[in-house]
Amino acid sequence: MELGSKRTARRSLARLGLTLGVLALFPPVAGHAATRYDDLSLFTSVLNLVKQNYVDSVEDRELLRSAVRGMLEELDPHSTFLDVDAYTEMQVDTTGKFYGLGIEITKRRDGFIEVISPIDGTPADLAGIQARDQIVAICPTEIPEDWEEEECRGTESMTLFEAVQLMRGPRGSEITIEIWREGYEEPEPFTLARDVVTMASVSGRMLEPGYAYLRIRTFQERTYDDMTSVLRDLHEESPEGFRGLVLDLRDNPGGLLDQAVEVANQWVSEGLLVYTQGRVDEQIHEFRAQGIGTEPNYPIAVLVNEGSASASEIVAGALQDHGRALVIGRQTFGKGSVQTVYPLSGGSGLRLTTALYYTPAGRSIQEVGISPDIEIARAPMQPFHEQRRRVREADLDGHITHEDADPDADASEEDEDSEEVELPDLQLDRALEVLKSWTYFQRLGGSVQVDAGGAAEVPTTAAP
Repeated sequence: MELGSKRTARRSLARLGLTLGVLALFPPVAGHAATRYDDLSLFTSVLNLVKQNYVDSVEDRELLRSAVRGMLEELDPHSTFLDVDAYTEMQVDTTGKFYGLGIEITKRRDGFIEVISPIDGTPADLAGIQARDQIVAICPTEIPEDWEEEECRGTESMTLFEAVQLMRGPRGSEITIEIWREGYEEPEPFTLARDVVTMASVSGRMLEPGYAYLRIRTFQERTYDDMTSVLRDLHEESPEGFRGLVLDLRDNPGGLLDQAVEVANQWVSEGLLVYTQGRVDEQIHEFRAQGIGTEPNYPIAVLVNEGSASASEIVAGALQDHGRALVIGRQTFGKGSVQTVYPLSGGSGLRLTTALYYTPAGRSIQEVGISPDIEIARAPMQPFHEQRRRVREADLDGHITHEDADPDADASEEDEDSEEVELPDLQLDRALEVLKSWTYFQRLGGSVQVDAGGAAEVPTTAAP
């Protein structure tokens, strides 16, 4: 209890301290100088009181770094301070391989860690961890030196980076996390063995002759190269060409922007793919198709759900706006903000939200997400007890609100049923059905023509 109170006091004082103290970094502006100097005086007074009277001695460096983190947490869920270790960890995330549990997590306003989604086939997925589970405590097998006698640590005052560091570890080592979810009377422990979490970003197969399936799980450094390799293998299996392709972006949390642009470019030969717009001119960028190596004009159905975020929403939005594909599934996550990483002294960094993503037609992704052309309620191959509404960007505390967002949008829950039976992949089944029904593609801006070899051609419409 004393340790928890200590952390809370440090964080509160630190947030106040740097939020006020950071004003010193900016030159005074006429009319505001007096207020800013008053704030600096207040900051100095608080800092002196903390140093003289706090129950434990606190280093200035610790206070200021905690304040930086707290200040950024107040901005939005995606802006954060990266110390040296966190900056290194960011590089690991883009390579797609580490030892851990295999979950995408976020930080709630109340301080606890919340699961966005488990990664397919990982220890967390196999143990039954679900979206929107709250991780209230982490009990690692190796206790850090500064934990004293604690065996478990509550996540309320823990940063995302600290949580990730604790849950990653040597392969085969066990860790217990305490989970609270709706319906639990109290948190329940889940003990998992860490394993290799390889984010194999692309896979594919032929659903049946002429109809291909391509799954992109995340956008990493080699996603585009892996995708072209998988597509090449699929074309070898279907030498007469594709009659249609299902592009599965469900539960894809996003990743690297350049990879999303290259993936979209695979099926769009010209025009705007995505653009960003921020408060300053340096954050206004347009990304256009290059028209090199694009695929033939076969019909495409893009599968999305609540776990499709960021880069996956960029791809879905680009293909949808260009009339190149129908989007099928559920409303996407709505993570349409751009994070720029600025290097800081000593090897640390600042990840700061600097702009918003817009689709070729000028639609903002932030909070709104991508709306499917055909909505299918059920998620693939999940028990009924998992069929509840999943977390989206609009559910995150402190998210950036966009004027196009509908605060009264339908947030209906899925059907409740305690019987744990597996469902067929209705979204995939419907996508294949759509690909076989050319009339669905007439809404894309023109009629679908079928050549002698049976391959369909969908006219590409220019985006405004």
